[in-house]
Amino acid sequence: MTKKSLTMFLFILLQFLLVNSLSSKHSSPKPKPDAEITIMGFVYCDVCSKNSFSKHSYFMSGVEVRIVCRFKAASSTTTETITFSANRTTNEFGLYKVAISSLDCADVDSLASSCQASLIGRKNFSDSSCNIPGYRTTTDQVLFKSQQSNSCVYGFNALNFRPFKRDLALCGKK
Repeated sequence: MTKKSLTMFLFILLQFLLVNSLSSKHSSPKPKPDAEITIMGFVYCDVCSKNSFSKHSYFMSGVEVRIVCRFKAASSTTTETITFSANRTTNEFGLYKVAISSLDCADVDSLASSCQASLIGRKNFSDSSCNIPGYRTTTDQVLFKSQQSNSCVYGFNALNFRPFKRDLALCGKK
């Protein structure tokens, strides 16, 4: 497994484990149980500017992210499209998420979907050392479907910021 795929796998696994265990003051009101689609991701500081999470990287709170999703019915008898957009701010764990309770995950196999997450900006500038957008937009996602309920999670690849100058003493020359 390559380093990039291992990093993505670890991010997605972390997202999956945290989706129901963390309550975020920035998430949508609680939907009815057993019927929702959750869209989530992380934002981190890529201290070494390598577009990967390293031992020097850290998750960033207070980052605004825009999420836009389009769900189209994959039936030949209908042309319904649901477009959803929301702005979310990352919590203390660098996590942003939004729950869509109007869509049942049981129907996700019959839906053609496209989602995108994009950095908007930062609300707090207490950490001025990591303020240059790196990965600004992502459409790369992994879908996790629950076996026990009608819920599923779309986990995005992480977005990131990086410092203006890379610290060669910390990160090396490469």
